[in-house]
Amino acid sequence: MEFFGMKYIGRIFVLAMLLASSVSGQTNSYVSPTPAVANSTPALVTAASAISEAGQDSVLTIKKRVDEVNLLFIATDKHGKFVRNLNQADFSILDDHKPPQSILEFHRETDLPLEMGLLVDVSGSVRGRFDFEQQAATGFLQHVLRRGFDKAFVMGFNSHSQITQDFTDSPTLLSVGINHLHSGGGTALYDAVYRAAREKFLKDHPDHPARKAIIIVSDGEDNQSEYSRSQAIEMAQRAEVIIYAISTDDSGLILRGDRVLEQLAEATGGRAFFPYKMKDITHAF
Repeated sequence: MEFFGMKYIGRIFVLAMLLASSVSGQTNSYVSPTPAVANSTPALVTAASAISEAGQDSVLTIKKRVDEVNLLFIATDKHGKFVRNLNQADFSILDDHKPPQSILEFHRETDLPLEMGLLVDVSGSVRGRFDFEQQAATGFLQHVLRRGFDKAFVMGFNSHSQITQDFTDSPTLLSVGINHLHSGGGTALYDAVYRAAREKFLKDHPDHPARKAIIIVSDGEDNQSEYSRSQAIEMAQRAEVIIYAISTDDSGLILRGDRVLEQLAEATGGRAFFPYKMKDITHAF
């Protein structure tokens, strides 16, 4: 499978500040060789001189925060075969119908190890679907992880989050961690995302080159988080983690929780999946 990674600045504002010129113009209007200005009050001349000196000696700097987004994509031909040996010039990207200000990095990611966090909703709202979620998650990890190269951890969350298996490359240990999850309680989805991004990716592996991903299995209905959705997204972006979300809502409707999952995924360059039946969760994985 040929993955390519791209990091780009999504929105950038270039501010041209002409304050120095404006101040200079004001100074000229006050301090003039004409007799009228020469006869101005001492306070006015003093103020004009102070403004002139400030304009010459100081530089106003305005800082604007911009977002860097990791974009992971796969290139295939019309027959579904993977296209290899592509470079940055072969791609174009638009953000809100406009090209990004800058593309900072472009590289193949199949050569990098995969570090993944599996975040499983164990709140009371998913009780009837919980066993199937566990089976699908276990099968996914067994299929994806490459021993000695990739690794993952398992976190269950309801009103609190708990890591039942730390980073490991062992599908067996991860399966045990998944089976240790028990359903019940409220839902603090944003707190779980925030904690996973900060503690497992930003702190534990701050400079380790890897493909970083969080897989959320949830209905997206948050009702007990201390952190907000925007704070969770910001922390994931800081940790350069891509979020993929699998909705466990099987109503066949796009509900509020589904939109939450979609926002978490899209803000980090990932994708949300909405299986209409519980058996489709395996395909989503």
